[in-house]
Amino acid sequence: MRSPEVPGAEHPPLTPAGHVLDRTPPPAVSRRGGADPVKVLMRRHRDLCERAVDPLEIAAGLEAHGVTDRTAARFRHRDVFSLAEEMYARVARDTETSPHSGTADRPRTGPGPFLLTLLPGALCAAGIAGLRLAEGRTRLTVTAAAVLAVALGVRAVLRRGPLSAARHRAPGTRTPGTRAWTCWLLGYAALGDGLLGAAVGGGPDGLPDGTAAGGPWPLSTTSVLALTLALAPAACVAHLFAVRARRRLAVSRGLDEFAASARPLLLGAFALFLCALAVLLAVCGAVLHEPADQARILTLGALLLLARLLTVHGSTHAPAVALGAAATAEVTAQASVFAGRLPGCDPLAVPVDTVVTAWGPGAVPVLACGAAALALLVHATRALSRASAHARTEGQP
Repeated sequence: MRSPEVPGAEHPPLTPAGHVLDRTPPPAVSRRGGADPVKVLMRRHRDLCERAVDPLEIAAGLEAHGVTDRTAARFRHRDVFSLAEEMYARVARDTETSPHSGTADRPRTGPGPFLLTLLPGALCAAGIAGLRLAEGRTRLTVTAAAVLAVALGVRAVLRRGPLSAARHRAPGTRTPGTRAWTCWLLGYAALGDGLLGAAVGGGPDGLPDGTAAGGPWPLSTTSVLALTLALAPAACVAHLFAVRARRRLAVSRGLDEFAASARPLLLGAFALFLCALAVLLAVCGAVLHEPADQARILTLGALLLLARLLTVHGSTHAPAVALGAAATAEVTAQASVFAGRLPGCDPLAVPVDTVVTAWGPGAVPVLACGAAALALLVHATRALSRASAHARTEGQP
């Protein structure tokens, strides 16, 4: 006798992100041998069960599909983890031919990926050294070459280094615009404040020549050097958070318990990175004999770190929106100052002129990046405290 089918099992409702929501109640179990609700659930998530390398991956997948601890109680389990353990134990699998066998639990070793995070900082330091040695028109050429080299180095780290989303995301997932926005924000950190300050004063009177102060378009070398050097501690912090969260996931007995333990991990990793960035800013400022704008760079660093943490753990939309919003705000501020020079458009420049006069050019990126970072922090405390954000993917440690 065939087991009765669950209504909606073949075409379950979907979330806007495309996840399946298990809102349909499990079939009733009679004492005379009715349908097995766990078996029906396994049939519904057959691919998940067959691909899983451990019960934790099934638990994370079920949570992503809308299964909660309350739902698990209807399947006569205390939580999603207990339900996942039964599903993992009951699923038929061929361990000898499984594509995950023997490789999924083997972490990537070697210093190569982490050494790659040192490349942008090394290129930036070399470019700054070249600026200090160059003279005249050569400085403009060296500046352009240094900016291009650093941008390519950052792009390489975000594509293939430990901060790459390809190491953690599911196949086919894209990171819309995050790398481009990141490079833009780093470029603004180097050149944006100098342009805005010169524009408010009626300039600029020339192109950037690599001078930190006194030139027609000052270049902030301390900011960009500290941010590029901070890629290494950012990679270490991201790896530490991922490993610790995975361990908490292994010992947690419920989704709420894991969420409560994951939030302090995230906030601790966030604070650790900001401390490392502050130290790098102080050191770079002392070496280059240039004042470091702590507030401006710390807010930008916080935004970039949160965006990468979310991106590498599968949340790509919110980082792209936050980075794009911050960059758009900075561009709008610059454009309003130049637009105010047009006949009859003086009011357009008043807000930015007022802010710059009161707090300096650095106030614009502080406000833009600070607001975006705060929004991402709120979102990250929810998104990264979900078990589904830490599901193991092939090749992930």
